Amino acid sequence: MEDFLKLLKIRRSIRGFQNKDIPQEQLEKIVDTARFAPSARNVQPWEFVVVTDKNKIAELANLGQNAGFMAQAPACIAVFCADTRYFLEDGSAATCNILLSATALGIGSCWIAGDKKPYCLQVNALLNAPSGMKLISLIALGYPQEENTFKIAEKRALQELLHWEKF
Repeated sequence: MEDFLKLLKIRRSIRGFQNKDIPQEQLEKIVDTARFAPSARNVQPWEFVVVTDKNKIAELANLGQNAGFMAQAPACIAVFCADTRYFLEDGSAATCNILLSATALGIGSCWIAGDKKPYCLQVNALLNAPSGMKLISLIALGYPQEENTFKIAEKRALQELLHWEKF
């Protein structure tokens, strides 16, 4: 259990990747954990598209503002959800599972995009998403360029944000 708590503390956004492919079985493990995310009423509205084609990843990177670094990622996972009442919450929970699973496997990740970005429909078209599917996230994946990347992140002190009984 302590390992999991540490994992939560060391996960961070990685934007520099080694030129090294991620084995398919690792990508499948990552997506497998996403399907176990919490889902309102257990609707499980999510679908996942794993992209490893370098040209397609570059196209995705060009669509998003501040996403240029993704062109160097060896993989990207697009998280889509059917347009259900809690699609954004469900898809975000699945996205968090992807981010944490990648970290557990020594793979860096960065959450890009989201339901409110202007290029969502272009991503949907590029990845042939069925109509009615909402883009929740694009997640760049790769082995981090920098060594010792996974260390406890600097965050606000618990005492600054924890409140008991009232704000």
